[in-house]
Amino acid sequence: MSRRGVTKKRTVPPDAVYNSRLVSMTIRRIMKHGKKSLASRIVYGALKTIEEKMGTDPLEVFEKAVRNTTPLVEVKARRVGGATYQVPMEVRADRGTSLALRWLIRFSRARSGKSMVNKLANELMDAAKETGNAIRKREETHKMAEANKAFAHYRY
Repeated sequence: MSRRGVTKKRTVPPDAVYNSRLVSMTIRRIMKHGKKSLASRIVYGALKTIEEKMGTDPLEVFEKAVRNTTPLVEVKARRVGGATYQVPMEVRADRGTSLALRWLIRFSRARSGKSMVNKLANELMDAAKETGNAIRKREETHKMAEANKAFAHYRY
């Protein structure tokens, strides 16, 4: 960590099509090797697929999926006197969103199938319906925090 000072939090500009910061953040997370046009094609294709399959506003489905996947608590390792404890901590809103997007993208990449557009669309639709691997990851994180509630007094 830097000793100089606190770094300023950069604001993410909204994307061109939906004027949404969340979509812009997703495009940036999907991007590999600086290929932003390919990443945006994947995200916009997935949102278009959601609109065709569900017949509703894809942005609402996407936001609901992110909201359902966002964790409220997580565990962090804390060393106390030679022992390491898993201490449950509340998740800040920006970190929660970041974790949700990371999990959605990770599990959509891990899905079987050919097209990343379809894999991302299916993962988002599953998350909006409270099913899927990203939701399971959130539940697992919450269970872990619940199991280690006894160490909550070790918070920083």
